Amino acid sequence: MLFEGKSITCTMLEGGIVEFQFNLQNESVNKFNRDTLAEFNEATATLAKNKDVKGVVVTSGKDVFIVGADITEFLSLFAAGRDKLIEWTKQANAIFNGFEDLPVPTVCAINGIALGGGMEMALSCDYRIASTSAQVGLPEVKLGLIPGFGGTTRLPRLIGSDNALEWIATGNQYKAEDALKVGAVDAVAEPGKLKDAAIQMVKQAIEGKLNWQKRREQKKSALKLNKMESLMAFSTSKAFVAGKAGPHYPAPMEAVNVVEKAARLARDEALLIEHEGFANVALSDQASSLITIFLNDQLIKKGAKKAAKAAKPIHWAGVLGAGIMGGGIAYQAASRGTPMAMKDIKPEALDLGMSEASKILLKGVEIGKITNQQMAKTLASITPTLEYSTLKDCDIVVEAVVENPKVKDSVLCEMESVLGDKAILASNTSTISIDLLAKNLKRPENFCGMHFFNPVHKMPLVEVIRGKKTSEETIATVVAWASAMGKSPIVVNDCPGFLVNRVLFPYFHGFSLLLRDGADFTAVDKVMEKFGWPMGPAYLLDVVGLDTAVHAANVMAEGFPDRMKKEFKDAIEALYEQKRFGQKNGKGFYAYSQDKKGKPKKDADPVAFDIIKSTGVGSKEFDKQDIIDRMMIPMLIETVRCLEEKIVATPSEADMGLVYGIGFPPFRGGALKYLDTIGLDKFIARAEQFKDLGKLYEPTETMRDMAKKGQKYYSL
Repeated sequence: MLFEGKSITCTMLEGGIVEFQFNLQNESVNKFNRDTLAEFNEATATLAKNKDVKGVVVTSGKDVFIVGADITEFLSLFAAGRDKLIEWTKQANAIFNGFEDLPVPTVCAINGIALGGGMEMALSCDYRIASTSAQVGLPEVKLGLIPGFGGTTRLPRLIGSDNALEWIATGNQYKAEDALKVGAVDAVAEPGKLKDAAIQMVKQAIEGKLNWQKRREQKKSALKLNKMESLMAFSTSKAFVAGKAGPHYPAPMEAVNVVEKAARLARDEALLIEHEGFANVALSDQASSLITIFLNDQLIKKGAKKAAKAAKPIHWAGVLGAGIMGGGIAYQAASRGTPMAMKDIKPEALDLGMSEASKILLKGVEIGKITNQQMAKTLASITPTLEYSTLKDCDIVVEAVVENPKVKDSVLCEMESVLGDKAILASNTSTISIDLLAKNLKRPENFCGMHFFNPVHKMPLVEVIRGKKTSEETIATVVAWASAMGKSPIVVNDCPGFLVNRVLFPYFHGFSLLLRDGADFTAVDKVMEKFGWPMGPAYLLDVVGLDTAVHAANVMAEGFPDRMKKEFKDAIEALYEQKRFGQKNGKGFYAYSQDKKGKPKKDADPVAFDIIKSTGVGSKEFDKQDIIDRMMIPMLIETVRCLEEKIVATPSEADMGLVYGIGFPPFRGGALKYLDTIGLDKFIARAEQFKDLGKLYEPTETMRDMAKKGQKYYSL
């Protein structure tokens, strides 16, 4: 053994070949933390001094290669300021350079995932050979960053600037075969033959059959682009990236600028450009927010794994109600391996539910995501039925009938009478109290809320709602099953609207107040879309359905009359009374038709303007910041109330509920992260300017206390 550490070992094989293996102790994956980087430096220095070393093969002792940098460790570096961050990146890159400059050929055997720093480690080798199951890429832009361990320098010199910029600016992962096509890897091998193939490749380099010195020189030199080629390549890339990323995500454009500025420089000078670019984005609010989302997502996954240990197994499940939601739930569970029974009282409803599942699956076949055989298998595992008895042996049944407490009560009680004593019942209600729905059940400990979001196959969130009598085993089982279905489950306590709708309707209330005071709904939509929402409030209400919105608003007003009861007829109610329900019947705030591709197309409708005008005080233009504040302040304060009342356990879960459930702008990190970014003192001062609009605009006493102490939600 030439070197042995807690992350890296170096073992001499035959012919002077060294196996340089990453195998981080007490972890399921390899990642670059500070200790690993220190060992990387030490192990490299050991090999550089050893005259018996003729070549190096880099391997992994895990099922993956290296997943990237340990972002949790580096957050403190970001907080240390620009100068210290740049100094650290210089030191880190000196380690990668030291490995790249070893006086012997190096080959990397990529056995699984090699992302971010893992891919940059592979790029510092002379050659790369990937397992057929490997996935590689530089996904840093998805965290608001750019590659910081030499990725923007080495990859363009290896695969050309066009290919490299596509890889870096999109942050996509690539299969081994796709990486081979562009030259990011040099060969692909079956998993069982990977190490031997890598050893054979380094032997060929040692014997002079592969010109490893030329390959290395290519990575260390300037890009081979003349002025015209450079102008064309980077102008095209900038236009493409600007169109895709938009103004709220600066990292992709920073990556293009870094590659362009460094194009005519050799490696060491190019890396100095990369260090500056990395600091530019690492210290941005967007990076802080996107990293927070990444860490929050990891927290949710960790909670789901913990729940799985306490969960009951789900072998056979059912859904009551075969509409769009019921069909979506049946599809989602069946596509992830849970056979489903789908029950309704009407054959045509069952046809609709099966049609919904088929439509989603057909789209998957069209884009090559699944095969016809997989589609057939999924459909075959959904059993449509008109009888409760078909579901009697289910381990769990999700009720997804009309949002009416009396109907739900009747259906749930009838279903419970058929099910086994240990089976779980869950309701896909979006607003109705779980304790109310549990009132007539004989086994309320086996009952909870399981709130999916529409469309089920696209929206990642599931709210798991705990009633007063819900058992921990029930919660654990539903969380584990939601996770197995590919969803991100968040556990919340029972209250009107739970977390997401309770927070969303104050936002809609702010919208209603703006319209009452003369705002143009199309102008509000444009401002809020520029703020970062996927759609403005009027368009969102049309998608949700104005009938659904009116019902939910009434539930919220009854639950929180001091804040959410309206003293006026608002535009939403007025449109609903005129039977304008939104997209579902082709007219709401907007009028809907179909474009050439058959997708809904919205247009401003004079009739809607006239209806809205009758509820307000005429027309008035509002300052963009005023629109943002009047919309966002109620939502942010209500999120804080949910945290203070323990409806949701942590800021992380609250924020992920908003990001995954209603599309809260990810680059802002969620409501509580956004409050941290603004600063509570500034936020409260702004809220005070709108206090005449009602209690929804009134910060809590805890918020005021935190502001005085300079506290933040993510540092508590």
